[in-house]
Order: sequence, then C-alpha cells, then structure tokens
Amino acid sequence: MATIFTKIAKGEIPSYKVAESEEFYAFLDIAPMAVGHTLVIPKNVEDDYIFNLDENTYMGLCAFAKKVAQALKAAVPCKRVGVAVLGMEVPHTHIHLVPLQSESDMDFRKSKLELSSEQFAQTASRIYEEYLKIQ
Repeated sequence: MATIFTKIAKGEIPSYKVAESEEFYAFLDIAPMAVGHTLVIPKNVEDDYIFNLDENTYMGLCAFAKKVAQALKAAVPCKRVGVAVLGMEVPHTHIHLVPLQSESDMDFRKSKLELSSEQFAQTASRIYEEYLKIQ
C-alpha cells in the first residue's frame, strides 16, 4: 500500500510543493516547527530508513535536499537550515529541512506552528521561485 508521502508526490493528496525532479519531491510540512519547514522525499522508494536506500538514490536525495535547502535559505530569512532524518512518523524516507535562528528552533517536542493556507502557499511559492534559480 502506498504511503501518504507517495500519494502526495503523485498528486493524489494536495501539498505545498517547493521543488520537484523526476526522482524526488519537496513540500512544506503541514505541522511546521518554523515557517518554511520542508520535507524532502524520494518519489519511487518507500523504505522507511534512509540507510536502506541504494547508493544512487541516497546520493541523489542528498544532492536534491542541498538544492532545496539553498532555495529555502534564500526564501526564508534564517541563519541556517537545519537537517534531520528521523523517519519515525511516516514509513517513507524523508529529510526535514528547518530554517533556524538558533539550535532550539529544531526541537521536535515543541508545539508546531499553525499557519493559514495563504501563508503556506506564499512560502511555498517563494521557495519554489528560488529553487528554479538554482536549476
């Protein structure tokens, strides 16, 4: 059975897309720790553990995530973009990219932000525009 992330990448479930390639997809987390919190996934591999990915998929995912992080930093004012791979919530490898002002901004135990659909859409659009510049 397809994971929720596979359904998102296929467009079966709506998302706030920030970047896409033939093999990878990046979209805003709907329960963000910060404005711009993005998830990066492989489209065609549903394994829930990043280190189970084959070498090409792993390296491609990391390279794609790097471009997305660069676009995110350009679109959302922050000191850094933090990265985390937990893989506990959804059984599909995913990388969290979180705009940071300090290390405490990346505490998964903190309450999540509640943003309007307009805020999500505007943020996704800004990141996507920056991503296109990197291509």
